[in-house]
Amino acid sequence: MSKKKFTYKDAGVDIEAGEEMVESIKGMVKETHSNAVLSNIGGFGGFFRPDLQDYEDPVFVSSVDGVGTKLIVAFKTEKYHTVGQDLVNHCINDIAVCGADPLFFLDYFSTGKLKQEVGYQVVKGFSVACKENGVALIGGETAEMPDIYSEGEFDLAGTIVGMVDREKIIDGKQIESGNVLLGFPSTGLHTNGYSLARKVLFSEYDVSNHVDELGATVGEAMLAVHKSYLPVIRSLRNENGVNGFSHITGGGIMGNTKRIVPDKLTIQLDWKGWERPPIFKLIKDLGNVPEDDMRATFNLGIGLIAVVDEKSVEKVKEIASEMDEEVIEIGKIA
Repeated sequence: MSKKKFTYKDAGVDIEAGEEMVESIKGMVKETHSNAVLSNIGGFGGFFRPDLQDYEDPVFVSSVDGVGTKLIVAFKTEKYHTVGQDLVNHCINDIAVCGADPLFFLDYFSTGKLKQEVGYQVVKGFSVACKENGVALIGGETAEMPDIYSEGEFDLAGTIVGMVDREKIIDGKQIESGNVLLGFPSTGLHTNGYSLARKVLFSEYDVSNHVDELGATVGEAMLAVHKSYLPVIRSLRNENGVNGFSHITGGGIMGNTKRIVPDKLTIQLDWKGWERPPIFKLIKDLGNVPEDDMRATFNLGIGLIAVVDEKSVEKVKEIASEMDEEVIEIGKIA
């Protein structure tokens, strides 16, 4: 009795497709490299030699994250380049608020069946955001895992590594009663709250539907790229009286800002102190979502908060204005 011959390709994994994918992205990945990168993509590890001459007591800072169910919107629209930017910018913000400068990024891209053009667009998004932020994309993993993902689906994760001088770590310990909360607008949902947003919006609309209140299609509004706040943080972090930064992600404004405020203090937020972007109003009204859920789930239009001494508020506003960044007083510390 002859036995059927099984190959890895029969099992759903195409080694050649993976190798072709690596070759296709080498050029744009290399564009993110500086002299600090000592290796090319495709090796067993990425080598990075940091310049330590400006540091007295250097400390590595790292963060890992994903894009969540925002990926489902990408699947529906068949637009894949923005989620790569989302992932890089989200990770960078998480360490930038600690005072760190990002150095390099590594990605993990897993799918059921590798489609080279999809993978290329995702990595292109990584490369675009890395170049914009001066970060090296030094390695990653592309995995084909049939039977785990449905046709056309994939998942992303990323790790950012940066550095800060120990004496310049920003951890909120300097925050005091009377400090002012200055909010910097988000570009939309960023990368959080999509399970609720999808449940509500897709109950009424398709991704291709144009909604007048949004000034865009539902898909376009939901895929708005998560903003990088690295430039504004760099401009503010050494100013006297800037005592802390909060990146508003899952958990909303209060949930994230509490992470940097000393236990003895409280946050007094003026929830009506700014105009919420239309997408949040649409979600709340269409889904009859309770206000507590809105506050705990979404950034509601504020992507970054700087906690600032009252005497430094005008200086911070001046610096932000020079960068064409909008700043809104949204509360204080008591």
